[in-house]
Amino acid sequence: MLKIPIDLLIVDDERDFVEMLSLRLTDAGHRVRAAFDGDAGLAAIAEAEPDVVILDIRMPGKDGITVLKLLKASHPIVEVILLTGHGTIGTAVEGLKVGAFDYVQKPADFDELLGKLEGARLRKAEHEERIRRAEARALVRSSGDV
Repeated sequence: MLKIPIDLLIVDDERDFVEMLSLRLTDAGHRVRAAFDGDAGLAAIAEAEPDVVILDIRMPGKDGITVLKLLKASHPIVEVILLTGHGTIGTAVEGLKVGAFDYVQKPADFDELLGKLEGARLRKAEHEERIRRAEARALVRSSGDV
């Protein structure tokens, strides 16, 4: 089976965690960038839109829910998987209501995370395909070939 690499951005203030997760995801065949706070994450998204963002909920400065809201306002089809620690499940559920694809609890089970990443990539690809079809229909209508 052909495995499609996922363009990922990890936004988390725990540098050791980000470096280890980045290495494992890169070894699994994905393209990974990292940002260590919410503002840097938003800047990285504006620079090059990823397929999926792995976003920590608890960070100094802009927390994950604030970043999620800003991200979804400017890049609505980018999928987000929230990272939550013990005791922040309620916040993760709030994130799902705001538009996150899913969440995983820290420490994240790597295989579970890989499965959620693939699901998020597929959902983004489906959104992009619907957009392409709508644009094609609009183009056909505007050219008068309907």
